[in-house]
Amino acid sequence: MRGADKRGMIAQLTISLLLLVTLFLFIWGRWRYDIVALVALMAAVFLRLVPAKEAFLGFGHPAVITVAAVLVVGKGLVNSGVVYQLGSAIARTSNRPLVLLGGFTTLVTLLSAFMNNIGALAILMPVTMQVCRQKKISPSLMLMPLAFGSLLGGMITLIGTPPNIIIASYRGELTGVPFGMFDFTPVGLGVAAGSVLFILLIGWRLVPIRRPDATTEEMYEIEGYITEVQIPPKSAMLGKTLGDFEDAVDGDVSVLGVIRENRNLKTFGRNLVLEEEDLLIIEVNSDVLKHLLLKTGAQLVEDKELEKGLATQEDTQIVEAVILLNSQAIGKTASSLMLRKHYSVNLLAVARHGKRLHGRFGKIKLKAGDVLLLRGTEIGLSDCFNALGWLPLADRGYRIGPRRVLLSTLIVAAGVTITALGLLPVQIAFTMTALAMVMTRLLSLREVYESIDWGIIILLGAMIPLGQAFETTGAADSLVSVIAPLGNIFSPLAMLGALLVTTMLLSAVINNAAAAILMAPIATQLAAGVGVWADPYLMSVAIGASCAFLTPIGHQSNALVMGPGGYHFGDYWRLGLVLEILIVALSLPLIAYFWPLQPVGGSEEGTSIELEQYSK
Repeated sequence: MRGADKRGMIAQLTISLLLLVTLFLFIWGRWRYDIVALVALMAAVFLRLVPAKEAFLGFGHPAVITVAAVLVVGKGLVNSGVVYQLGSAIARTSNRPLVLLGGFTTLVTLLSAFMNNIGALAILMPVTMQVCRQKKISPSLMLMPLAFGSLLGGMITLIGTPPNIIIASYRGELTGVPFGMFDFTPVGLGVAAGSVLFILLIGWRLVPIRRPDATTEEMYEIEGYITEVQIPPKSAMLGKTLGDFEDAVDGDVSVLGVIRENRNLKTFGRNLVLEEEDLLIIEVNSDVLKHLLLKTGAQLVEDKELEKGLATQEDTQIVEAVILLNSQAIGKTASSLMLRKHYSVNLLAVARHGKRLHGRFGKIKLKAGDVLLLRGTEIGLSDCFNALGWLPLADRGYRIGPRRVLLSTLIVAAGVTITALGLLPVQIAFTMTALAMVMTRLLSLREVYESIDWGIIILLGAMIPLGQAFETTGAADSLVSVIAPLGNIFSPLAMLGALLVTTMLLSAVINNAAAAILMAPIATQLAAGVGVWADPYLMSVAIGASCAFLTPIGHQSNALVMGPGGYHFGDYWRLGLVLEILIVALSLPLIAYFWPLQPVGGSEEGTSIELEQYSK
């Protein structure tokens, strides 16, 4: 018996240490969170904390399937043009900044209740940016409230955000009865409405106002132009590579095309060796061009039409894009990404915190929130954005039509209704909803796979077994046994508040889905320790996990607006801290009213969960 107790204690200490290391790696951010989660899962299998045959069962968990289905459905709504139409309608209502702020923030909050919050924000951002430039409004006034509104809206329904789906599934595993579609609404709607009202009346004053940039050209101070140069017989560039040519001078030189023997080379890279009489189509600043010609011996081709060289580039466009939080490009340089070779895309400029970065792009390490100015074809840019995790900040020609709008709305309404009435589990109902969108051609199969955030899916699939191991080893019980005596000193409501604040702080530095997975078992065991029903404690975790307002790294919505809004890391807590204090003040009485903190054995009104079911 003592040997078994010793092994159990070692297992508890090991899983606790493993989760602490995982948490540290999440906060450090050196590696992507999905990679960290997979490494932690493999470590747990190696240490025999998770049975090998159960290692990948998390990927079939209802929460994982539901999150994927909701992401696909959100993409279908975007494609239909519903969101874009609503955003455009708000843009026409007024010229007053606060009226527009109220309209866009309210809209993104309501949309985020029924679709992925990042998707709602991503489609409204281009409309908001366009309105800001047309009406000379600083984007910084609008974008942070827009991002925060997208997080607030996720609290309202089951499908609003992954933490709600995780908490609902966790309750279902323990009791057989998961939270329903609108079980989150009484508390979530009250918190969201009060928070949005605060932002519109007072909170906007806490948002830093940066200098507005009226146009893309002004923002990036684009002075370059396209011209054509030729490599003459005695040029110093003969036998050198295209990369040598671009790096010959200090300045930004982009080769857009190469013509050799009257043929336009459709594919070329920096390793292309230059030959005599090669014609290079370049984009370069006029001052840099002078130094380039002197250094390389290249000759400017005068009075020459460039249509011949740009024949295959006639559909090129210049587009702004922002780097998402989980982008593969973070920490890499533009040259290492080989944009031109892989996607036929040229990087023209990089802006960080609303200011253009100067120097060679090939040596600039990219960060989340950076705004890039890119030139390429529509197909090339689309492939680049999907592969690297970049979001275009421009109207992308959504296929708007009455049939598509009505059809998408009816399909989503049917999925919500089926789930709300309990006719089918949410993972089944929304998988059917996603299939209906494919069958009605609101989505292509390619868009289905592109719409799923595979990083989140891997994170959830890997972390769910770790969370289960935290319970099965008894580590959660041991942790709560240390905390539970505080219940003799503080009331259950005070303990609920402590749990809420802890989850809030955790979600500020790690992914909110991971925060929900880690805190859910602690919440149920803590409820058992203080002798009250567990539902209110689970609700507090759901609310706290959605409150990632303190930093730009807490949620992708925050990172998404950082570059376009010109925000700095420390800008978020000014509004975010006050907002989180308000949310604590709003949510605690709402949770206590709708999910009473009743002792075990008391009235069953407000909950059907027996406490001993959580303690098994």
